[in-house]
Amino acid sequence: MTRLITAITLAAIAPSFAGAETFSADVWADNWFDMRINGEQVAEDSVPITTERSFNAESFTFEAERPFTIGLFARDFIENDTGLEYIGTRRQQMGDGGVIAQIMDAAGETVAVSNADWQCLVIHTAPLDKSCEDESNPVAGEGACGFDISAEPSGWDKTGFDASNWPQADVFTAAQVDPKQGYDDVTWSDSAQFIWGPDLEQSNSVLCRITVE
Repeated sequence: MTRLITAITLAAIAPSFAGAETFSADVWADNWFDMRINGEQVAEDSVPITTERSFNAESFTFEAERPFTIGLFARDFIENDTGLEYIGTRRQQMGDGGVIAQIMDAAGETVAVSNADWQCLVIHTAPLDKSCEDESNPVAGEGACGFDISAEPSGWDKTGFDASNWPQADVFTAAQVDPKQGYDDVTWSDSAQFIWGPDLEQSNSVLCRITVE
């Protein structure tokens, strides 16, 4: 299913307050994202994570006072905890993820882009053995189809959270991610890069964060 860039307005956007600025953001994710500012949701991918091949970008605005922390929850589509898609068909395979983002102030100046300065924690890895995608009857948690899953740490998307033990984001090229529809509808900053967990195929759910000073 293809969606083009969609402006988003959510009731959950942080209320105006003294010193707040208005920022604009562009995000393209394979397949889904949820963005939070200081723990408050400001945007969510308009195409549900349950949608296969949901390639689209989202453009939106939010208000915040610097410094603020961006929390980006990104997920790749999987059918179940095997980490596979198209299970039981000739197309059975691991999917691959990737997300790119940029934030600009009211003057159009870039204040943040996705790059190696972000920290990303993987909370769902599957399959643990890539040979799972060749199984005739893949079962989550059995044999090559093991998985590792954990909950979102409390407060991970807030400024005061201690992320000192989180790894830096892994950076990938556009050729590696192979972005589909929606990506070319955005004029991306030259410094914006695709980020994800350490493996585009096995890292299925990632929490990425950065603080904008």
